Amino acid sequence: MANNAPEPGADDPLGVHGVVPPTITAFDEDESVDYEETAAHARFVVDRGAHGVFPLGTNGEFPLLTPDERDGVVEAVVDEIGDDAPVIAGVGAPSTRQTVAHAEHAESVGADGVVVVTPYYYPVDHDAALTHYRRVAEAVDLPVYVYHIPSKTGNSLSLDTLDALADIENLVGLKDSSKDVPWLGQAIDAHPELTFLAGSDSLLFPGLEVGCAGMVSAVANVFPELVVDLYEAYDGDDEERARELQSEVYDVRSALKRGPYMAGVKTALGLRDVDLEPGPLRSPLRTMDDDDREALRADLSELGLL
Repeated sequence: MANNAPEPGADDPLGVHGVVPPTITAFDEDESVDYEETAAHARFVVDRGAHGVFPLGTNGEFPLLTPDERDGVVEAVVDEIGDDAPVIAGVGAPSTRQTVAHAEHAESVGADGVVVVTPYYYPVDHDAALTHYRRVAEAVDLPVYVYHIPSKTGNSLSLDTLDALADIENLVGLKDSSKDVPWLGQAIDAHPELTFLAGSDSLLFPGLEVGCAGMVSAVANVFPELVVDLYEAYDGDDEERARELQSEVYDVRSALKRGPYMAGVKTALGLRDVDLEPGPLRSPLRTMDDDDREALRADLSELGLL
């Protein structure tokens, strides 16, 4: 377990820590799901040191998939990874009913835990959030992790709401993508029993400093070695090296943000000399044009990553 890095929460039976990439969903050229390549990407990050995988996060394009496709992705990743690393599957949906159905399916196919994004589109108040998470947690025997990303869902969790959620027996952690460091610091201070995961590549090192046990890193989808090295440097008490690697992550993150939203990860995977075919993004998301792709190649080559 961790040495210098923060420990997972005392209530987390999986002890989730380290680098947990939000793995991609690969598509064929007609935008149908390529389950084999989706599983291959999860294998790619685990073989390069990732401590777990999180299929069907933002990078997995989960809101653009049908319920059956989402279930198929979880099954494919679980079948590929097995016991080699924890698979914590994204199961969140706007409705509690659909979220419960995804969570029950994830449990039935062998996922190790579930990640439940706050419901999105409609506003959700304290009582609604509490009821939602209680119903999901009661439906399964798996550990449940909250996914807090108010910029995308329109729903933020107050510290008081988190206090109430923490009383749910098998709710054991939270992935925070709010980028609200004071909120995160206070949440960690109040709940040592929960595992906290930094959800932005801009806050990998700062997340560890404030008490996150690990990080859900999009950069790790392409360059898992870089982010694993950062975590291991920090865990090995070489904070100076960890800071240097965070600086490299900033440069990679900036390069990946070139062009259309979310296009960077799949484009960069296509540029790496690895046997992966991530395919396009699902419409209305789109991949990089030739000019942006070549500029990304130049950026990554200059960083010594290609």
